[in-house]
Amino acid sequence: MPPVTSKTTCAIGVGVDTARYGHHATFLQEDRQMATKPLEFLESHSGYESLRDVLGKLAKKQTDVHFHIRVDAAGQYATNLLAFLHRLPWPKTISVGDPVRNKQYCQVHFPKRKADAVESHACARFAIVERPDSSSAVTPEMLALREVTSRLEFQVKQSTREVNRLHNLLGRVFPELATLQNDFKAGWVLRLLDKYPTAQRIAKVQLRSLIAIPYLGEEKARLIHQAAKESVAAEQGVVVEELVRQSVRGLSQSLAAEKQLETLLLKAFGVLGDERAKQIATIPGIGQRTAAALVAKILSIDRFPTADHLTSYFGVFPEESSSGVDKFGRPRPQGTMRMSRKGNDLVRKYLWMASFVAIRCNPQVKTLYARLRARGRRGDVALGHCMRKLLHQVFGIWTSGRPYDPDYHKADNRAPFDAAGESDVTEKSIHEQEEAAGRKAGISPPRKAVTATTSTVASVKETVKTTRNGTSGVATNGGGSIDFAYLRSQISMEQVLRQLGYFGRLRGNGNQRRGPCPVHGARRDRGRSFSVHLGKNVFQCFHPPCGAVGNVLDLWCTIHQLTSYEGAIHLANTFGLKLRLGQPEKRNP
Repeated sequence: MPPVTSKTTCAIGVGVDTARYGHHATFLQEDRQMATKPLEFLESHSGYESLRDVLGKLAKKQTDVHFHIRVDAAGQYATNLLAFLHRLPWPKTISVGDPVRNKQYCQVHFPKRKADAVESHACARFAIVERPDSSSAVTPEMLALREVTSRLEFQVKQSTREVNRLHNLLGRVFPELATLQNDFKAGWVLRLLDKYPTAQRIAKVQLRSLIAIPYLGEEKARLIHQAAKESVAAEQGVVVEELVRQSVRGLSQSLAAEKQLETLLLKAFGVLGDERAKQIATIPGIGQRTAAALVAKILSIDRFPTADHLTSYFGVFPEESSSGVDKFGRPRPQGTMRMSRKGNDLVRKYLWMASFVAIRCNPQVKTLYARLRARGRRGDVALGHCMRKLLHQVFGIWTSGRPYDPDYHKADNRAPFDAAGESDVTEKSIHEQEEAAGRKAGISPPRKAVTATTSTVASVKETVKTTRNGTSGVATNGGGSIDFAYLRSQISMEQVLRQLGYFGRLRGNGNQRRGPCPVHGARRDRGRSFSVHLGKNVFQCFHPPCGAVGNVLDLWCTIHQLTSYEGAIHLANTFGLKLRLGQPEKRNP
């Protein structure tokens, strides 16, 4: 949440537009007037000290000042600046905005101007008007992990370029090879082309020389030898042979650089201090390498309100691809689907390989894959769903901070997961949890449980008895008693949510609504972890660290941190409800 400043606090908005060799800063007062003249400073010690001097002079003018700093982080140019800003001694809120969002905000308020001074002015205006939340400071270990991941991502793209270059050249030198082998990064393919770069050279060599190439295999060697003899290749000769060898060497060097960077990636992930993030490596199928790439690109799981936001961020959703023909000349039928090409290439590559492992050793993914294949889904489509399922597990594990448990959903009696990997929240499942008259152990982290079951609190001697249908609950405090069921019959879930200011943030029609959870204080309007049935007056939060579930009284008690007895009185006083009092029931010793 943004810091709450008192009326006597002087708020100053500071906007910084970053660049490679220098930055531009603008300083605005609360009335959006200039607090001092803008500053253009270099990416150096003297430049940073000039910024410190300006902020120090502004702090001296007021007895109580709070700086709201907004940084336009273009690439990695703001890394040093952010580390410097976090070390400043004055009260401050530092937020980082992506260039696209900052550019759009600038175009709305300054549509006819484009310059560093204008963009820093827009950032300062955003900081002083919108008061964004403070962005988490990135640790040096995380910076190193992100640096290695970025370099590895570039190297993987370089390898892809080398493969495409080789593939394009072989389309004129030995086009039949692509129909016999899909992966040109295979070691035997590179050895083959280094020794015999063209179809003409392969056709002239004896078959046993091809079979001698490691991992080629006799059957594949025969097919390649025969295809070379009948090749329709248009290019051959010494010059072409050297071009093929040069392309093969470039690809081999790029693949070797990939392996070295992957070693550095694992080393950087090993020294990372975020233990919650490291827990995702316990998911079967997701190894250290995949976990490291995910952590580097996600940075903080709090950036994503739900697991669906995480899957969309990495582009794990289908798109139609029905134009053109495949490599065998067959036209693609209408409705042909493929995985979206949006998202980070490195993470998608690792997740794709992780799904192959997960369908053998991850119980939930294995079941999902088998079910989809039984329904007639193509293997690659089913693997795409498995990738999505793995991201849902990553979201749950990282959010909860607990290691993977294959029996977690069985233990806490959660709703089953559908083929897309989403929790199936239905009216029936919520009703069944209401009938359970309490929480199951393990649903949420250890904290005070407020349910309709028997509980004992040190400060208030309380006895609660509820039948299975929840109609005869009675709470006692000393000599008095409260009928919970009668109290709940006078109030609806909609009334309570309106009183709390959350009803307007729920989405949906009819009785079933979804939205941000009022229990764990979701700050994003787009959150959908909180599910409520207005007809049955029950709720449940599917955010793992929260896991709140119950009826109207449970919700009221949980939010206000009251016992059932205290919450019933508080609820009655708030809404003017009647309390049915009686004598406490006699209990067997």
